[in-house]
Amino acid sequence: MMALRSIAFLTAAAMLAACGPANDSATKAAAAAAPAILATPEGKDVNSYANPLEARVAHVALDLAADFERHVLSGTATLDIAAAKDAQKIVLDDNGLVIKSITDAAGKALAYQVGTADPIHGAPLTVQLGGARRIVITYESAPGATALQWMAPEQTLGKQKPYLFTQGEAILNRTWIPTQDSPGIRQTWNARITVPEGLTAVMSGDSQSVLGETAPGNRRTFSFKMDKPVAPYLIAMAIGDLRFKAINDTMGVWSEPAMVDKAAAEFADLGKFMTAAEELYGPYRWGRYDVLVLPPSFPYGGMENPTLTFATPTIIAGDKSLVSVIAHELAHSWSGNLVTNATWDDFWLNEGFTTYAENRIIERVYGPERAAMEADLLWSDMEQAVDEAGGPDSKLTQLHLNLTPEMDPDTATGEIAYAKGATFLRTIEQAVGREKWDAYLKAYFDRHAFQPQTSAGFLADLRANLIKDTATAQKIGLDQWVYQPGIPANAVHVQSTAFIPIDKAAAAFAATGDIAQAPRDVSTQEFLRFINQLPRNIGNAKLATLDAAFHWSTTGNSEIRFAWLDLAIANHYPPADASAEDFLTSQGRRKFVAPLFTRLMAQPGWGPAAAKRIYTKARPGYHPLTVGTVDRIVGWQG
Repeated sequence: MMALRSIAFLTAAAMLAACGPANDSATKAAAAAAPAILATPEGKDVNSYANPLEARVAHVALDLAADFERHVLSGTATLDIAAAKDAQKIVLDDNGLVIKSITDAAGKALAYQVGTADPIHGAPLTVQLGGARRIVITYESAPGATALQWMAPEQTLGKQKPYLFTQGEAILNRTWIPTQDSPGIRQTWNARITVPEGLTAVMSGDSQSVLGETAPGNRRTFSFKMDKPVAPYLIAMAIGDLRFKAINDTMGVWSEPAMVDKAAAEFADLGKFMTAAEELYGPYRWGRYDVLVLPPSFPYGGMENPTLTFATPTIIAGDKSLVSVIAHELAHSWSGNLVTNATWDDFWLNEGFTTYAENRIIERVYGPERAAMEADLLWSDMEQAVDEAGGPDSKLTQLHLNLTPEMDPDTATGEIAYAKGATFLRTIEQAVGREKWDAYLKAYFDRHAFQPQTSAGFLADLRANLIKDTATAQKIGLDQWVYQPGIPANAVHVQSTAFIPIDKAAAAFAATGDIAQAPRDVSTQEFLRFINQLPRNIGNAKLATLDAAFHWSTTGNSEIRFAWLDLAIANHYPPADASAEDFLTSQGRRKFVAPLFTRLMAQPGWGPAAAKRIYTKARPGYHPLTVGTVDRIVGWQG
């Protein structure tokens, strides 16, 4: 038997045979139609109840109405099924859905059962097909569906109209869509969304009715379609008082009216990002590329929903210094959206590739020095992530994870996937040369377009098409990088020459407290380096000197403010307390709020009380994902 990590891509039948006994004729037949990678051991998704080798969802058609009073989406989901000839059932993922009926396309009732639920994955929804290959599910979401954040008018920028947005990654879309919620089971989709008059719906697909159509009850219906197969977590929607401003013919920005001009100015370089990305990785295949700037409770910096990146307003600094987040989300149009991790064990295939590509785009648009500074900061993030994961021997520092059903992929995946994954690819680039590496990546995305992928599949492709000699593979340590913990000794560390004087300035200021030793008129990245190089016990007198000189407690640059507040809380610098409370209650980005609440809880005496007081105020405005994280940090009891 060939070792899985060195197998080239096989036929579906051969892949199935490699997995072990498979006597069920239905499973064998379906394997020929399903992506071959799903029949491999690494292609099995422990975070889904689905059995795609028997029957899988090929297309989802949604017809839903948004009820802002009850906080539910209700209507139908019509699923087209690809199944083996003798398949009797299909198993879907369901987390809290209220199922009213399931029928075939002719309206004949089909038997179904909702199985035992667990708090992470929800429950299996098993439908007896009775020969049907199209089923219609009438249902509604629960008011507390974790993929949905319903916002009252006062929680929005405009304060006049309500807002709803969805966040599906990793396994949350099963709380509002009855489908197989596994990244390896790609699906096309279309949707009709009915909303109250005066609101606009947008989705991660082609709009069929930009202004909507009149619907009964003083409502409007918006229609969308995605004719390319996508991972189900990439089906996304937002409803609110939204306006659009074009950047060019194929790109633009959606946001609340008061934010749209500022956002469009901040993202004016989108066209340059697209040119750089296409030169590196081949044609953009999704049609339009727009950005939706969400309310500040959005839990991430950005989410790469096809055709419509969701973004936090915390990246709008006024000087384009934080727009690498948008370069990152655009790069996902290739790594993540075009070629997708088949399971969350291989989250790094999405995020490591994308973080690497982001830096290459930044290099082309803003120059090598900006890219080097961001890569050097990423190295520091990686070192910190290794420490937080339990050290270099922790299995959580592997690229390929071994998640179990007891592990929530939303909390088990983290910075290692981004930073170590990007460093691995940069190490390959140095070993083979940039020209060969770039040619390989462009061809790789072509070969596997619109398909799921695993670590084993990537390494097999790498060996088949780029690193064909064993000596080079061993020198790089391909398997070690992917399957072993820690950071290999040959990791390429990009070191920014711009940080040399910044590091000296941090050491000098820490020693003397002389503000003349601090940098002036430098980039965001250089200020971040300076703040993060300062000792956590620097003392309040020196913090007061910095505060008077730079006013970081009130800066509009969220990254600098976060770094400053982390330092201030570590020293219990009281003048920053009001800033910390304002920052934690005015936005809900997990990257910022989780570390700051962790820092507060670690401060003896005053810290936990302050954390719980602030969190009591902030919690109602946070997304459920952020709530789940911070509840654990502060020991929330309700």
